Parts: sequence; structure tokens; C-alpha cells
Amino acid sequence: MSAPEIRPTLEADLPAITAIYQQAVREGTATFELEPPDLAEMTRRYRALIDGGYPYFVAILDGRVAGYAYAGAYRPRPAYRFTVENSIYLDPSFHRRGVGSRLLERLVAECEARGFRQMIAVIGDSANAGSIGVHTKGGFKMIGTHPNVGLKFGRWLDTVMMQRDLGEGGSTVPGK
Repeated sequence: MSAPEIRPTLEADLPAITAIYQQAVREGTATFELEPPDLAEMTRRYRALIDGGYPYFVAILDGRVAGYAYAGAYRPRPAYRFTVENSIYLDPSFHRRGVGSRLLERLVAECEARGFRQMIAVIGDSANAGSIGVHTKGGFKMIGTHPNVGLKFGRWLDTVMMQRDLGEGGSTVPGK
């Protein structure tokens, strides 16, 4: 099994990213979005993250975009400026091939290099064992579950909260 190439996302990758996310919205519970966004909306979201100084990566495997990952603001208030929330989505044909772990590893390293101190994972659906496993392997700790906070496909869904330190984490205060 070959390892994926992890590289910064290009706008040319956005049609494949859009297709991956649309499938996740239509068929999965990892996202609580109900209507799949189109390419124009996904492009707007991508540009907002890049313009905000956040990393966004794709995994290329077998010549295709196998998945993508990005970090964004955890919350908009300035006190949260050193904390990011991560997102990872994979083409289902690439599940269980190490792609998610490789994306997360690269995302963590890049967020540390950019001076972020905490990463939060908000995982849709407490039955999402794959994502919980990838985050556990990536050094995240379980910090709690919000039961029954989303309604999708006619059933209530939990969100699982996980967190990991980046760099020095909370052991020091970043310089100004």
C-alpha cells in the first residue's frame, strides 16, 4: 500500500473536494450540514481559510484527491486566537488506508509551525469510530460528548469533542 502525497490545496483541487464533501453531507453523519454546498460556496470557504492564515491540505493517492484536511478558527473571539478546529474528509474508497492519519499529522505540524497552541476536533456522531480512532492515534484526548445536539436522517446525533496540545500548548504564554 503506497503512502499518499500530502500537499497544500490548490484551487484546481476544489471540484474533487466539493464532491467528497457533498457525499459526506448527503450520506454521512460526520457533518451536520443538511444541504451540500456547491463549488462556488466551497471555493468561498477555502479562500476565507487561506486568507485567514489557516492551513488546508489534500492527500493525493492513485492520482486522485483521496481526502482533505484544514484548520480554522475554533471561535471568533480574540481570546481563542491560538486555538484551531480541524476538519478531515475522505473519499470513501480511500477509508482505512492511513490517509486520514497522514492528513492529520501534517495539519498538526503546520498548525504548530504557525504558532497555534490547541487543536479541537468536533466529531459528528459518537458512532464515528473511524474519526475518533484517527484523532486518538494523533494524540487527541476525549474531552466530552454533547448528546443529541444534531438531528439528521430522522435521528438525534451526538458530537464528540477531542483536543490536543500544539507545540508548548498551555504551558507557556505566546509572545506578542
